[in-house]
Amino acid sequence: MNRIFKSLKDSKSACWVALAFLVVPMFASYFFDDMFSSLSHLFRNPELLELGWDYEDYGFYAGGYSFLCVCGGLVVCGILLDMFGVRVVGSVFVSLMIAGAAIVTYAISSGMDPRTSLIIAYIGCMLFGLGSEIAGVAVTRSIAKWFKGRNVALAMGLQLSIARLGTAAALVLSPMIVAGKAEGEVYLLGETNRPALLGLGLLMLGGILWAAFVAMDARFDKEAGKACGTDIENGTGKAAEEDKFRFSDIWRVLSNPRFLMIALLCVFFYCCVIRFKKFGTSILIPLFGMELETATWMLSMIPFFTIVFTPLFGALVDRTGKATTWMITGSLLVLASHLLITFAPQGTAAYGYVAIALLGIGYSLVPSAMWPSVPKIVPEKNLGTAFSLIYWIQNMGMMIVPIFIGKIFKNGITESGNRMQEVNAAIHAEYIFILMGVIAITVAVMLYISSRRHPELKLDEPAAKA
Repeated sequence: MNRIFKSLKDSKSACWVALAFLVVPMFASYFFDDMFSSLSHLFRNPELLELGWDYEDYGFYAGGYSFLCVCGGLVVCGILLDMFGVRVVGSVFVSLMIAGAAIVTYAISSGMDPRTSLIIAYIGCMLFGLGSEIAGVAVTRSIAKWFKGRNVALAMGLQLSIARLGTAAALVLSPMIVAGKAEGEVYLLGETNRPALLGLGLLMLGGILWAAFVAMDARFDKEAGKACGTDIENGTGKAAEEDKFRFSDIWRVLSNPRFLMIALLCVFFYCCVIRFKKFGTSILIPLFGMELETATWMLSMIPFFTIVFTPLFGALVDRTGKATTWMITGSLLVLASHLLITFAPQGTAAYGYVAIALLGIGYSLVPSAMWPSVPKIVPEKNLGTAFSLIYWIQNMGMMIVPIFIGKIFKNGITESGNRMQEVNAAIHAEYIFILMGVIAITVAVMLYISSRRHPELKLDEPAAKA
């Protein structure tokens, strides 16, 4: 291990050690965010939950993740990230992520009335969401820095893959640790809060490993001849003029048409997958006539597919390029998945498995090509701002979509156990995902055309040539 740390600047092994430290906080973040995804059906009968939330409450809570992000928190914090670096700002927001999760856990464990617990949990989810998004920006920016000139798409793919393992763990473990009840029995707080307690413990572990990365990154910069933006080699103690952050850089990023296309693709594509997962069991169970356990395992195929395919597709993008083509292909797969879920013969689980497989492959392919494209169109000094702006735009959709989906289920299911109402609500929810899938494909095609018109950007070049 000592040999790994003798020369961090030039060591390939050190890059992978740094990546290992970075992925655990993201794994924990994904777990906590998705801890209720495979339990969403419980909110159908709030009278059987000591927590007392219904579908609309759950949708409101889920939308809280994006509230502060949409209200400008992401943009401001992304600027701070570029001004003060990932170590300082990243540490603040990793801590905020953990604090927000602790507030959510307290709210759903304390036994207060449902309205109060919902408000406090919403506040915690807002803090958790902002912390998670900025921590994600810090992680992505750090990977771009440590793997610059190396296998950056593979590294980002591995990070996404392991982070989504957190989602898979949440989908599979949450129903296991929240024991099933006989019909008419009430789920107690001490049962429904178990996923949150586990998630909070994982986040604390992630915080410890983030601290280890911070120490490692400080040594990396020292060896590279820079510390906190200073030019040690020249002994000036001042940031190089061309590396200083300027507020005019925000406009330069926002006026970049390729950047805007990637940001729009991100929001519509991710909502097709991430917000679908939030209500996955409520959609799959009525449409395919399956038991909860089967629907849970089917839904968990999404992250399991990404665990396998995301690093493989990342390596493929590094080797072959053609990033915009892969973005179109992945978007088409996700649209095909939602069309199949909506219009396949009901009650036949085989169609559901095919649809979720397509969703998982598409969810692996687009990010593998999309995220490594950002450093090609944005200067390194503005990457924190750029990634934050993308996440800001993405979170607008992330906040709004679950509120609408929650209302569809609440207003569409007026009689508990009415299968036709559940089927109709699921289909109407799917119409929203289909529309967003069509828009995602349109934006990906526009990016493909723009890449052909501007070959100097090398968006479709392999990593070795870019």
